[in-house]
Amino acid sequence: MKKVPVYDINGRKAREILLPEIFSYPYRQDLIRRAFLSFMSHVRQSYGVDEMAGKRTSASYGGRRRAYGSWINRGLHRTKRIRFGSGHMTGVVRFVPQAVKGRKAHPPKAERSWYQKINVKERIKALISAISTTSNEEFVRKRGHKVDGLILPIVLESKVDNIRKTSEFEKLLEKIGLKEELERAKVKKVRAGKGKMRGRKYKKKVGPLIVTANKESGLFKAASNIAGVDVVYYDNLNIKQLSPSGRYARLVIYTEEALKKINEKYKDYVY
Repeated sequence: MKKVPVYDINGRKAREILLPEIFSYPYRQDLIRRAFLSFMSHVRQSYGVDEMAGKRTSASYGGRRRAYGSWINRGLHRTKRIRFGSGHMTGVVRFVPQAVKGRKAHPPKAERSWYQKINVKERIKALISAISTTSNEEFVRKRGHKVDGLILPIVLESKVDNIRKTSEFEKLLEKIGLKEELERAKVKKVRAGKGKMRGRKYKKKVGPLIVTANKESGLFKAASNIAGVDVVYYDNLNIKQLSPSGRYARLVIYTEEALKKINEKYKDYVY
C-alpha cells in the first residue's frame, strides 16, 4: 500500500499514513464515463418549442373538390394559403413545414425524457474508481492540475475543520505546495460562441476539491471565496465533483477523518 504524508494546520508534514484499501481499486474509464453521463442527464433541463409556433396564421386549406372557391384546376399545389382577396399577401403558403414562416416538421419537445438509468452497484463502482484515481499523479496531471513535487492524494489533519478565514486556508494551501495551482484556477476566459449572450460569458478553471467528514466544518465558509476550490461532505460525493469532465481525476484534498469514513462506507464494494 502507498504511504502519504499528513499535513498539520501549519502546512508541515506531521506524519505518514497508509492509504486505505479503497485506493487500490483499478481505474475504470468505462464506468466513470457512463456514471458521469447518467449524472448529467439527471440535471439536464428539458426544452422545446411553443406548440403554436408557426401555426398562428389565417391560412386555410382550399383544395377540397367541389367546394366553393376550390383551387382545383388552377395550377396550385394544395397547401394551406392565406385567403384569396385584395392585398399583396394573397395566396401565400403558410403553416406547412416547407413554407416560409411555417411550423417545424419535428421540433424539440419539452416532454422528451433525457434521463439515463444506471445500476446502483455500477454507479458505486464508478465512484470508487474515481476516488482511487485521485491518488494517481499521471491522471491528475492530465486534467491540467499543477502538482509538481506532491504525493497524492493530499491529506490534512482533521483540525483544519476549525479554520474559518479564507486568508488562513489560502496560506495553508500555499504552504502545502498548491500556490501554482491556485493561480491557475484564477484564470478565466471569454467563452467562444453564442453562450456569451446567454448568461455564461466566462469559462472558469476547476481547482482542488476538499473532502471533509464534518458537516459543520469551517472550510465551507473559508474556501467559498477561493477561485476553483470546492468543499464537500464525504457522504455527498458525486462523480461530477471527482471527475468533472468524465475523464481522469481531479485534484482532491482529504481530511484524515474523511479518508476513514470513505473507506468504511465503500470497503464492501472494493472486491
